[in-house]
Amino acid sequence: MQTTNDNFKIINIFFRGIVLPMLIFVALGISDVRGGDILRIGLLQEPKILNIWSASDLWSRKVLDQFYQPLYIREPNNLKLVPWLAKGDPVYNPADRSYTVHLRPAKWSDGSELTSEDVAFTGRFIKEFKVPLFYSNWSFIQKIETLDKRTVKFYLKEPKAIFMTRTLATPVVQKREWLQVAANVRRKKKSRDKVLAYPVERPVSSGPFVLNHWKEGGSLFLERNIHFFGKGQTIGGQVLGPHIDGILFKIFPNSEAAVSTLKSGGIDMFWWGIPPEYLEELLENQSIEFYLNERSALYFLGFNVRKRPFSDINFRRAVATLIDRDYFVTKLLKYNAVKMYSIVPPGNTFWYNADVPKYGEGLHREERLLRAYEILKKAGYTWEVPPVDNNGNLVEGEGIIMPDGRPMEEITILTPTAGYDPQRFKVGMMTEKWLRGIGIPANARAMEFGALIHRIKDRHQFDLFVLGYGNLSLDPDYLRSFFHSRNDKIGSWNISGYKNPVYDRIADESARAMQPETRRKLIWKMQNIIMKDVPYFPLYNPKMIEGVRKDRFRGWVERLGGIGNMWSFCQIRPK
Repeated sequence: MQTTNDNFKIINIFFRGIVLPMLIFVALGISDVRGGDILRIGLLQEPKILNIWSASDLWSRKVLDQFYQPLYIREPNNLKLVPWLAKGDPVYNPADRSYTVHLRPAKWSDGSELTSEDVAFTGRFIKEFKVPLFYSNWSFIQKIETLDKRTVKFYLKEPKAIFMTRTLATPVVQKREWLQVAANVRRKKKSRDKVLAYPVERPVSSGPFVLNHWKEGGSLFLERNIHFFGKGQTIGGQVLGPHIDGILFKIFPNSEAAVSTLKSGGIDMFWWGIPPEYLEELLENQSIEFYLNERSALYFLGFNVRKRPFSDINFRRAVATLIDRDYFVTKLLKYNAVKMYSIVPPGNTFWYNADVPKYGEGLHREERLLRAYEILKKAGYTWEVPPVDNNGNLVEGEGIIMPDGRPMEEITILTPTAGYDPQRFKVGMMTEKWLRGIGIPANARAMEFGALIHRIKDRHQFDLFVLGYGNLSLDPDYLRSFFHSRNDKIGSWNISGYKNPVYDRIADESARAMQPETRRKLIWKMQNIIMKDVPYFPLYNPKMIEGVRKDRFRGWVERLGGIGNMWSFCQIRPK
């Protein structure tokens, strides 16, 4: 016999599982929803554009990744590339430097077949219009052939390691969707600009979801793609769904509003790290489950090695010795970060080299000052008042003089504002304090982020800066981009102005190394050289702390970068 409480439970389940989602859809003007198993995700911004060729912002990518699928994708455990749209590993023919890829049976969301013509069209389109987001991954492709509707063959002009890790991981578009667009803009001036600006309202999807409705400024509703090729397939050791009817992306003005809605049950996931200031109150909520994962990120101090004293490797090593990464991780980030010793994050285990110089590691504050003083003194730096007296005691150093006899002018440490990133702002303030402790006239200066980037990357007018890359590629070719001497130009990636012909040679060799083990040895050498020369000094990598409602869905898949990934969306199912 059911009790009154049992009846209330049944009514509550019915309301939350069916009635409430339907009320949401009615409010959004969405009427063609097949069920109530809808995952509700909070975003801080809506997509800027649904054109895959120009969607460079994080929020557009989060949505578009559910539509446009690549040939290969990284599995969650070891981050190994596994066949996705492809049926198996690419077959290499050294005689003509070609790779043959066979496709799985797959369809687009309009029911038409996904074929090798779509794959070939994607690559040819990128090459013809030199699409900025993807062109560097395709420029070395000599030609593309379609042997049959499920077989495509790529011919390379020269060996390129990123063919396996980036070219074959490019999202594939439908030829029918873009063929007429290409024909229309090809005969016009600035055809590439017209391709990038082309408005896409309803992308044709080969992924697990398809766009149903976009209420600008409020929400997007993605419904399950009934033609998704992965349904019921075992890929990367995972049996794929999706097992939900769709995803409702809700846009929030700030983290506070999103966290409050997660706490009240209005969303099931906030697709952004939980800010530390909200973590304590959320931990008290028994309905919220937390996931803690490393990120593929790098936060660092950069030097302008084009000018003195930063062109002096001894000065850079002394500064690196003064900076206490333990302080940042324990005091500033409350252990929600890992120390960075190299440019490659430790979570990217295959490429990470742990055997690099670790300046000041294990030293106390006084020991760091003494060690930095000895480095500078040995390199010819002097002081009007040395930071170490005749008895070996630390004192306030003043008037540091460079080896050429000139007094060191005030140096500026550029940081984002406290409102934009309080952690990086505080890193700048602490670095100023530690440098002044040895007599270096340092001054931290916060700038609006856009102006900061413009000054550093587009003008090269800086001394030191604190910046970060929040989502580094899992392929470490960025090491070549960041530090190769040919990229030391306005607007390019070698911001620090680092030049080393030995490094350039190894970097170029790594770009041609097609065998992963051979390439890894070269990548390790590159990391070691950079950490000996210190144009960048890695600081920390914040961990991704994510919260989800554990009373609604289960089956989240953890990986480097967090649980917001394709594997999770193809695995989670209602409770």
